[in-house]
Amino acid sequence: MTSPVRAVWTAPPASPAPPRRVWRDWVLVAAVPVLALVEAAMRPEVPWRWGWAAVLVALAPTLLWRRARPLTMLAIAFAVGTVTALAVGGDPQLFTTAYFLVLVYAVFRWGSGRAMLGGAALVVTGSVLSAVSTAPTAGDVLGGAAVAATTATLGLALRWRAASRARELERARLLEREDLARELHDTVAHHVSAIAVQAQAGALVVHDDPASAAEVLQTIEGEASRTLDEMRAMVRVLRRSEPSVSAPAAGLAPAPELAPAPGFGALRALADAGTGDGPGDGRVPAVVVAVAGDEASVPAAVAGTVFRIAREAVTNARRHARDASRIEIAVRIDADAVRLEVRDDGSPEASVAPGFGLAGMAERAALLGGTCTAGPASGGGWLVTAVLPRAGWSA
Repeated sequence: MTSPVRAVWTAPPASPAPPRRVWRDWVLVAAVPVLALVEAAMRPEVPWRWGWAAVLVALAPTLLWRRARPLTMLAIAFAVGTVTALAVGGDPQLFTTAYFLVLVYAVFRWGSGRAMLGGAALVVTGSVLSAVSTAPTAGDVLGGAAVAATTATLGLALRWRAASRARELERARLLEREDLARELHDTVAHHVSAIAVQAQAGALVVHDDPASAAEVLQTIEGEASRTLDEMRAMVRVLRRSEPSVSAPAAGLAPAPELAPAPGFGALRALADAGTGDGPGDGRVPAVVVAVAGDEASVPAAVAGTVFRIAREAVTNARRHARDASRIEIAVRIDADAVRLEVRDDGSPEASVAPGFGLAGMAERAALLGGTCTAGPASGGGWLVTAVLPRAGWSA
C-alpha cells in the first residue's frame, strides 16, 4: 500500500464530529417519499415507475443515519438499487433517485478514510454495472462521473473547511490562554514578590526597630490590596456579560469601567512602590526610573508593554539578585524604537533556571516585532534589555 493511499486509509472521521439529527433531516426524509410518488404518478412513460417509487420510499430512512454510518447507508442504498435494477432489467429513470447523492456526499464529508475509499469503490462499481447492463452513451457516462466527482469534491471541501476552522478556533483559544497566563503571572508574581521581600525585611527589623516593622506591614497590606484589586478586575473582564444582557438580570457582576492601559506613569510608580530614589537599605532594593524622549509619540499598547517588561524585570531582581541595593530602569525613546534597560547591582543566583517570567517578557516583545534579552551585566549585576522597533508597532 503506497503512502498516499495509506494516509487516506488511516484517516479518522471528520473533526469536529457531525451534529445530531436536526429538523432538516426529518423534513428531507418526509419530502423524498412524497416527491417519489408524485413523480411516479406524473410520468407514466417510465418503466416500473411504481416499483422504483416503492424502493425510493423504503430507502429514504437511510438519510437519518448518513452522518453516523455514512458508508453503511450508502452500501444499503447501492445494494438494494443494484438488485432492483437487475430484477427489472434497467436502471431507475425517476429524478428523485438524485437523493442518493446526499449519501455519497455524507461519506466524503463525515466518513473515515476507509469509508471514503469504500464509497469511491461503490460509486465506480455502480457506474461499471450501469454501463454493462444498459450500454449508455458517452455523454451519460461522463455526466454521471462528473456529478459524482463534484459531489465527492464538495464533501471533501466542506470537510477541510470545517477542520481548518476548528484549528483556527483552537489556536485562538491557545493564544488567549497564553495572554491570560502572562497577565496572571505579571500581576500576581510582581505583588507577591514584593510582599515576600517586605516580609523578609520586616522579620529582620521587627525586634530592633518596631516602627520600621509597622511601615513594612503597611506596605504589605497595600501590595495585597492592589493584588486583590487587579485580580478582581481581571475576573470581571473575563466574566462580563454580553451588551444585550444586563449584569444584574444575568446574576453577574457589572462590567468593569474602561481604564487606560498602564504606561510611563505606572512605570514611574515602580519607584514609589520600592524604597524611593535613595539608596537601598541592604534588604529592599531601591528602584530608580529614568525616561528620556517623546513619551507622547509612543502608543498606549507599546507603553503598556514597556511597563510590564520592566515590572517583571524588577520582580525578578527582587527575588533572585542577592545583596542588591539598587534597581535602575532606563527608557530611551528615539525615532527608531523604544529601548528599555533594567539593571541591578546584585549577584544573580546561579541555580535559578529560566521561568515563565523571562518567557513572558520575550513573548511580549516579539508581539511588537522586538526582542528582549536577559543576562549578567558587564559591570556586575543582572541586565534586562528590550528593544521595541517602531516598524513592529503596527503588526
